[in-house]
Amino acid sequence: MKRYKKIYLLLGILAVVCAATIGVMQVEEHKEKIKNTDAVILSVPVDSVQSLSWEYESETFAFHRDEKWLYDEDEAFPVAEEEINGMLETFQEFGATFIIEEAEDLGQYGLDEPVCTIHLATEEQSWEVQLGGYSSMDSQRYVSIGDGNVYLVREDPLDYFDVELSDLIDHDEIPSFEQTTGIQFAGTENYDITYEEDSSSTYCADDIYFISRDEKTLPLDTSRVEEYLQNISSLNLTDYVTYHVTDEELTACGLDEPELTVTVAYLSEGESGEEISDTFVMNISRSPEERAADRETEEEEGNSEEEEITAYVRVGESQIVYRISGDSYENLMAASYDSLRHQEVFSADTMDIRQIDITLEGMEYAITSEEDEEEGKRIYYYQGKEVDMANFKSSLKKLNAVSFTKEQPAEKEEIRLVVYLDNENFPAVEIGLYRYDGNECLAVVDGEPVSFVQRSEVVDVIEAVHRIVLNE
Repeated sequence: MKRYKKIYLLLGILAVVCAATIGVMQVEEHKEKIKNTDAVILSVPVDSVQSLSWEYESETFAFHRDEKWLYDEDEAFPVAEEEINGMLETFQEFGATFIIEEAEDLGQYGLDEPVCTIHLATEEQSWEVQLGGYSSMDSQRYVSIGDGNVYLVREDPLDYFDVELSDLIDHDEIPSFEQTTGIQFAGTENYDITYEEDSSSTYCADDIYFISRDEKTLPLDTSRVEEYLQNISSLNLTDYVTYHVTDEELTACGLDEPELTVTVAYLSEGESGEEISDTFVMNISRSPEERAADRETEEEEGNSEEEEITAYVRVGESQIVYRISGDSYENLMAASYDSLRHQEVFSADTMDIRQIDITLEGMEYAITSEEDEEEGKRIYYYQGKEVDMANFKSSLKKLNAVSFTKEQPAEKEEIRLVVYLDNENFPAVEIGLYRYDGNECLAVVDGEPVSFVQRSEVVDVIEAVHRIVLNE
């Protein structure tokens, strides 16, 4: 009896070994179906796709095409067509590098619980693309397209489908304003900026932007105007408040009556390369409550506490309203004449100076010059002796406005300069610098008060003159 038991036991062990051997053989047979490939596993033309949806990280997005792409949940949503088409381009020539035929254990590829499932359909056919785990060895994604195989693919679709709804909005575009022909401000500022090259209204050759004020044409600082335009064109319009604004929402954001509206006229290039006149409009504001609170704060004496700014912009009549940072708001609101005008008391090129008459401490001095054509420079003289003007020119250009004023001088004149230029329109500029207080002096240009400047900068000009006339 014991003998039979031993035989049965041996037969049982043999059966287990045989089963294990068969299992190993099947695994080996299964492994033999894993191979490299360069096949295109999906070829779906972008224009043929009529619907696209996907589920990723508890989010579901669905879009359909009706002449243009529409968001299933809200057809008023402004869909970024390029973004959707860019996603679909992934499947136009969707290629694999590795194929596992008749895959049995989908769990080892992360396809039992896919990371992302994508559905796309044409009028004739539909596909479900499941994205599994990521092969760190091959740096590629495991994918199933419903044909019973598992693939490692050349391009990871998750690179394109890992998005938020805000990434799919057709955001308003801001041009680069490479050739601006005019700017108009309305609201807290109300004036126009015109564009004019080689103007006779300035002694600075770089000036191309001007305003009309008090029956005069006044130049603006080109670099400041272009910096202002750059502040507009570099705005990051992605933090949207609403993509289908209502009248109530416009009022809540203060955009029914914006604090400032900026209209920029510019030239763009047409399809045939021709220049086209175009216009860009931006409305900037804060909520009525914040504007009112700001006015109250300004009225309170000694309240210097800075409040956090919440501001909004709207491009033209767009249905999208964006939230912008406090810094961006302040940059856009800095549109006054004083913000955009020359800050220098003397904005001309010092290379154009041909003579300077100086009145200092009751004494008169004259510095003359001659052109050295061979050297291509101008040589300056005082009382017949050649002098170095570098320090004087540098200190003259450093006279910058602390603030602008129309206040008439009431204190002693520190120094007066009459600067003669090689300029047909402006042969001379007269600059008077007057004592104001211990920190500032008052600058008067061509008889009109212009700005307060740092007293230390005026002292630098005086010392530069002393070094020339006293030969120090």
